[in-house]
Amino acid sequence: MKILFTNTALVLLSIGTLLSSCSKQRSSKTNIPYNDRSYGYQRFRQTHPSPGPGLVAIEGGTFVLGGSADQDVTYEYNNVRRTTTIASFYMDETEVSNQDWLDYLYWIRTTYPADHELYYDALPDTLVWGRPLSYNEPYVNNYLRHPAYQDYPVVGVSWDQAQDYCQWRTDRVNELILQQKGLLVDPKSKKKTPPAAATAATAANGTEQTPFNTEIYLNNQYRGAGIDGKHMLPDLSSNAQPATGAKKAVRTARLEDGILNPSYRLPTEAEWEYAALGLAGNTQFENITDGKIYPWNGLGVRSPKKATRGLILANFKRGLGDNAGVGGYLNDKAVITAQVRSYPPNDFGLYNMAGNVNEWVEDTYRQMSSEDVDAFNPFRGNQYTNKRLADPATGLYAKDKYGRPINDPAKAAKKMTYAELLASQKAQAAATTKDPLAGKPYNPDQRGYSDTVNSSLYGTTTLVNDHSKVYKGGSWNDLAYWLNPATRRFMNEDDASAEVGFRCAMTMVGAAEIHPNGKPHFAVKKAK
Repeated sequence: MKILFTNTALVLLSIGTLLSSCSKQRSSKTNIPYNDRSYGYQRFRQTHPSPGPGLVAIEGGTFVLGGSADQDVTYEYNNVRRTTTIASFYMDETEVSNQDWLDYLYWIRTTYPADHELYYDALPDTLVWGRPLSYNEPYVNNYLRHPAYQDYPVVGVSWDQAQDYCQWRTDRVNELILQQKGLLVDPKSKKKTPPAAATAATAANGTEQTPFNTEIYLNNQYRGAGIDGKHMLPDLSSNAQPATGAKKAVRTARLEDGILNPSYRLPTEAEWEYAALGLAGNTQFENITDGKIYPWNGLGVRSPKKATRGLILANFKRGLGDNAGVGGYLNDKAVITAQVRSYPPNDFGLYNMAGNVNEWVEDTYRQMSSEDVDAFNPFRGNQYTNKRLADPATGLYAKDKYGRPINDPAKAAKKMTYAELLASQKAQAAATTKDPLAGKPYNPDQRGYSDTVNSSLYGTTTLVNDHSKVYKGGSWNDLAYWLNPATRRFMNEDDASAEVGFRCAMTMVGAAEIHPNGKPHFAVKKAK
């Protein structure tokens, strides 16, 4: 991949562009000039970042959560209709594929060649293909790794594994952005050594470096020889001092610079349902002209278009025992899963939002969540945390052996004073976290809705607990009922299935409107 900045002139030009739009600006409240070394205040050009790799923009809006459900074959009454509003966000165009997961496994194997436990924990459970009375052993051995299946959705991945992948993807995308901008060392400039992420170096604070982590980097804990790039950003702070032998003071990127992407994550259940319906294609002047039962228009599951008339629009099981149709004219062209870009995308440009594989979402399952959650960005499952401090005097985060910050459950319903935070962390360091089903000494969800867990009934009369996570969308082995975006099921977060995969999402920052051209607007007066 080409490095975006190849010489000092281009780098200075880029920094100048970044700062020039506000080089003469002053604070509207104090009149102190921005980007002046005498004062050190910095302001950067306001941006609306483009989506990260693999994502498409989903313009949010109001819709009826559970509104597309036309029947309740399970008689559980867990799709109560609720008008809600979803903020604009980004979502993967396709499900995460086998090739995407093999990239992840390759990084682990080459970065931590001696850590067999980490690699093993990241492996999908290929035994999900096995059935006591079915000959699926070829899929057990071939589905993940054979190149014939490389563009098929990864399955056998638990909710916990999907979370780890999202964090890994966030760090790799942001690491590459910084390398391309010259803020991290270019791995191509190194000699043939282990990957740059795994190379140990000594940071400015004297700690040994581990692979790049976005949060650790933003806390200025990922620096040093072999890490800092050739084109670091100028540090305009009045007390900034150049490093030994350097002509000027420099710094790493900050969140305020708008350079780094937000974190990849699983979509919430409401985001997923909103994106799957894709009602944007049926909207004119804020009026929804037609509802949907599936991610496409119409009441059926076959294409009405002349060239493809009669073809099934998703990969699912047409009837009991009918996964493919008749040899010589397969109905959905697939026996198990299909390639992630199979079948027409919906009006948001998303593929396989019905069928192929069910998809994990972020939410913890409760039958009546729609009656409890907020009407704006409804979600159930918040677990608030604080980053553990390794050294309160310097503000350094404590890291695990993989270079990730250690998060402790939050013990307060609001922001604590600094003294309270230090006292809390000191007390927590000696405490051991207990299993939620065994009773929790504190509740990390104090800021939101506090769910109760009856451990005596779990596994006897109910399988619902704080580890139960929602999945949606229907799969290659499901009947058409489950293709409806409002349907919902759950599974334990550490379980996996041959019918469940996932795709990632990302929070959108800034303005909610994605396509403003051609629409009326009130003028927004810019600050002087």
